[in-house]
Amino acid sequence: MQSETHRGGCLCGAVRFEADAPLRDVVACHCTQCRKASGHVWAATSVPLERFRLTEQAGLVWYRSSPAAQRGHCGRCGATLFWLPEGEGRMSLSPGALDGPAGIAMDEHIYTGDGSDYDPESTAPAAAATTPLTANCLCGDCCFSLPGPAGAITACHCSACRKLSGHYAASFAVPEVDLAWQRRESLAEYDLPSGGQHGFCARCGSSLYQRAEGGFAVAAGAINGATGGHLAAHLGLDEKGDYYDLPPAAGRHD
Repeated sequence: MQSETHRGGCLCGAVRFEADAPLRDVVACHCTQCRKASGHVWAATSVPLERFRLTEQAGLVWYRSSPAAQRGHCGRCGATLFWLPEGEGRMSLSPGALDGPAGIAMDEHIYTGDGSDYDPESTAPAAAATTPLTANCLCGDCCFSLPGPAGAITACHCSACRKLSGHYAASFAVPEVDLAWQRRESLAEYDLPSGGQHGFCARCGSSLYQRAEGGFAVAAGAINGATGGHLAAHLGLDEKGDYYDLPPAAGRHD
C-alpha cells in the first residue's frame, strides 16, 4: 500500500481533509441528485473511513439526501465535497476538492440514463425542453423558473469551479432579471476570489448560479428535465483535472 497522504478541501478553506492512498479510481454519476448537488455531473473517488480524516470542519454541513446516504458540503462557499453511504465503511469524496494530482483515473460513468440533454455522456431519451424552464435545489428550499431553451452551455475547468462542483462546472448565461423565484428560503452566496458570487442552497449544498461583472449564469444541473441546451465550449483548460478527458463534440477555449 502506498503511504502518500492526499489533502484537499473546499474553496474557502472552512472544510479540509486528508485521505491516505491508495484512492479508488473515479466514478462520474449522472443521477438527478448528483446533478442537482454539483450543478452538472458529480464525480467521486473513495477511501475507507479509517484512511480518511477531517482536519477542519467549521463549514461542514451534512444533508440527508436519502435513507441510504448523506451528502457533505461547505455551508460557507457551497463546495460539493462528500457522499457518505450508510454501513459501507467508506467516504466518497470529490476529486475536484483535492489540492493536486492523486494518480487516479476515470473508471466509469453511472446512471447515464438520468443524464441531461446537453451531457455528451447521457443515454437518456431525447426530450423537448419546457417553456419556461424550471429549476430547484435538491431539498426544494430554492425554486425558480426562467425562459428557455438554455442554448449554449459552457463548461469551466478552472480550479475554483472544480473545488465548488467537485468535478467541473457547466452553466448557461441568462439575464438575472429573467429569474422568477418561487422560494429562496436557504439561498446563500459566497464572494468568489476572482470577483462575483456563487449562489447555492445552504441547506443541501446545491449549486444554483454564478454572478460576475460580465453577466449571470445558471447551473445547468439545477434545471428540471430537458434544458434545450448544448455543450458549446470548455474554459479554464490550463487548470483541468488530470483524471478525466474532455467529452467530445464541444469547442475548446483556453
